[in-house]
Formats: sequence, C-alpha cells, structure tokens
Amino acid sequence: MTLRHSLLALATAVGLSTAAWADINVGVTVSATGPAASLGIPEKNTFALMPKTIGGEKVNYIVLDDASDTTAAVTNARKLISDHKVDIVIGSTTTPNSLAMIDVVAEAQVPMISMAASARIVQPVDAKKRWVFKTPQDDIMMALAIAAHMADNGVRSVGFIGFADAYGEGWYQEFTKAAGLKRLQIVANERYNRTDTSVTGQVLKIVAARPDAVLIAGSGTPAALPQKTLKERGYTGKIYQTHGVANNDFLRVCGRDCEGTFLPAGPMLVADQLPNDHPVKKSALAYVQAYEAAHGKGSVATFGGHAWDAGMLLAAAAPEALKKAKPGTVEFRVALRDALENVKNVAGAHGIFNMSPTDHLGLDQRARVMVKIENGTWKYAP
Repeated sequence: MTLRHSLLALATAVGLSTAAWADINVGVTVSATGPAASLGIPEKNTFALMPKTIGGEKVNYIVLDDASDTTAAVTNARKLISDHKVDIVIGSTTTPNSLAMIDVVAEAQVPMISMAASARIVQPVDAKKRWVFKTPQDDIMMALAIAAHMADNGVRSVGFIGFADAYGEGWYQEFTKAAGLKRLQIVANERYNRTDTSVTGQVLKIVAARPDAVLIAGSGTPAALPQKTLKERGYTGKIYQTHGVANNDFLRVCGRDCEGTFLPAGPMLVADQLPNDHPVKKSALAYVQAYEAAHGKGSVATFGGHAWDAGMLLAAAAPEALKKAKPGTVEFRVALRDALENVKNVAGAHGIFNMSPTDHLGLDQRARVMVKIENGTWKYAP
C-alpha cells in the first residue's frame, strides 16, 4: 500500500470513528417477554417511532429484552454501558428491575429514565438517584385518586391484594396513606407472585373480611387472576385496579370479570374522550395516532406512552447537553443528566413534565384521570 493509500485509509477510519462517536447512543432494556410482556411489548414497539436525529446528531437505539427478570435487567444495563457505550439508559419496564439497575447506572454515571411506577425509583434524590428519572405517575398520585373515588362512592372498608414484590409493597404503603386521609379502613392485606396460577387462599381471606371494595395492586395480565377469582367466589363489591393494567391485553385476559372495574390512568388511555380543553389531550393524541398508524387501530397501550415520554424528555434535554459536550463522553452524560433535571413544560402522552433537582418525575394532577371498564372498553369517568 502506498503512503497516499495509507493516509486515505487512515482518514476514512478516523472519519468513521468520529461519526460513530458523535452519535447519541440510547440503551434500552424492556420486559418484552415473561410476566410483564404485555407492558414491555408496546414499549419496545414505541422505540421504533422515536426521532432518528436529535439536535442534528444521529440517534441509535439499542434495545434488549430482560424477560421480566431482575438479574437480566442488571446484566443488560451493564452490557449497554460497557459494550455499547450508551449515553443514557431507558428502562426497565417493572419496578423491581428498575430498582436493581440504579447501582449500575450510578456507578457508571450514566443517566437513566425508568418506565416503571414506584416513587422509590427516584425518591429521595440522593447521590445514586440523582442519575435516575422516570415517566410513569407516582403510586401516591394514583392511590389518592382511588381513595377519593372510593370515599365519594360510599366505600368505607377495603381489601388489598398485591404483587409480592416492590410494586405491591410500594402500592400498599402509598394506599395506606391515601386511605387514612379518606378514612377508609383496610380490612385485609394479601400478596401473590406474578407467576402464580392460583390465589384462592388469599381471595377467601379477603371475601371473609367483607370489604366494600377490593384494590388489586398488580400490573399487566397477571393482575387479572385475583379479579377473576373474586368473581368466582361470588364477591359483589366494587373492584379497583391500578394504572398497571391499562392495556388491551388485560381486558382480553380478564374478559367479563373486568366489567365495572375502576382504575386511575394516564390521560392517554382515553385521549379521544377528553374534553378539548384538557391540557394533555393534544400531546396524548399525537402518540396514539403515531402508534396506531404503525400497528393498527386499537393497538395502543399506556405503557408504550411511558416509553414515548422518555423519548420526549430525551429530545428536550439532548440539545442542551450538546451545547456543552459531544456524545460518547463523560461530559455529555453529565450535561444530559443536568438537562433532564431542568426540563420544563415537556408535553407527553401522559402529562406535562417539569423536572427539578428534587423532583425527577415532574408530573402533576394533570397526569391522571379515572377510568371505568364498560362493555370491554375504557370509559372516561370524570
């Protein structure tokens, strides 16, 4: 090879590495298989709809499946950071997985946006959680909506059954606070695993306590099991679910046993039913239309909306970070974290985000509505 050819080869190699170095690399881990698949699949689908450039830089999305497994989520986070040199991690789908990933991203000083609900993912904002943000509404926000609805509809006693993990425990803690404010008595407290095939024992205890209403703190299709069992055992009181069931797969699995169920949800779930002056209607419909254009009418799910909102936050923060550093550097990751912490009035599928150094969620009451399952569909219940 001549000197001229060597120089050309070197210039080409440098050019290619510089282009790659300038790309914004986004690492994603979702629960696209396993018990949380009905949540993770619409999230995974949503990343295909994300902007391919931000601030003039190409964006690469590296999407991995953690199979709803906590150990796999941690492994994915490490792989994304060490092998793919990502500038930010988005994920995971569930609370246990997201909590387990915090140590990994904090140690590497890579910002993370979780798509799971528990407030414990971002609170309190300490040396580790300063790197972590999330898009789903806090449990307490939704628990207060449920408790208020119960009190307004004559409920005085409540039976509780939730997942035997961080999601269920977090919900019990937050609902206990909300119930106290509304003078509701919790007369039963039961747990079950996401992979259980029977909850008869737990349900019999709840039915024996004769509560006016039952709150099921589960997510995805596994949340249908307690509801179907309650119906089988003749329970006739009111049944409430959390926003963790807001997708059509839950409606399909639960079937007629879901009828009349109440739950709080992000505005996106009933976007077309919202009054025109609702502050989130326009941005929620934008996501619904984008997703259904790709996957068909009626295919959209609120969990994909949490992924979309993570993308909206990144699109708002990255241009600010690019003013200070290039992607692929520690400086860019720090600048991106700082920019995420200061985003204002970012309109997403589920609400309007206003982050701060002490609030890494940034949503307010505009991010929730009450919904009723009626004739196998979601109905806005103001």
